[in-house]
Amino acid sequence: MFLELIATVFAGLAAAGVMMLVGRWVPGLPRWLTPVVAGAAMIAVTIASEYGWYERTRASLPAEFEVIETVENRAMYRPWTYVVPFVDRFAAVDTASIQTHGTRPDQRLAELYFMGRWAPVSKLPVAVDCAGSRRANLADGVEFDSDGNVSGASWISVSPDDSVVAAVCGVS
Repeated sequence: MFLELIATVFAGLAAAGVMMLVGRWVPGLPRWLTPVVAGAAMIAVTIASEYGWYERTRASLPAEFEVIETVENRAMYRPWTYVVPFVDRFAAVDTASIQTHGTRPDQRLAELYFMGRWAPVSKLPVAVDCAGSRRANLADGVEFDSDGNVSGASWISVSPDDSVVAAVCGVS
């Protein structure tokens, strides 16, 4: 966040400097144009940073992470987002963390990560029943017995094409 602020300020200073040089070569250029161009450059850098965040973050993830869901943002104070919305949050499954139990191969454990712009990364362990098309968020109070049964979990029935179920069950 701090580096983006610095980049925005430097973009404004650079644009103002360029306009001051252009003002020396072009007589009669209004002086008020310099701060307008500097402000426009700062807005452009901010917009480019917002639209580039998702791709930069996704590219920096390990190869084992599979993005399963994205959330696009539209805001009234950013009217251009109604034309082209940008991704400001997404969820990913760590496919390397998927575990199965020998007696229950259709039930799998995985780690789900939630990432958002200006938000810390959140991790949530989930249990997925591939045969029953259901999943459960694993929190305190959930226990596993020696047979691989999960007790204390609140299972949610979902469609077989649910993004979490598809990602976890699609990995062999």
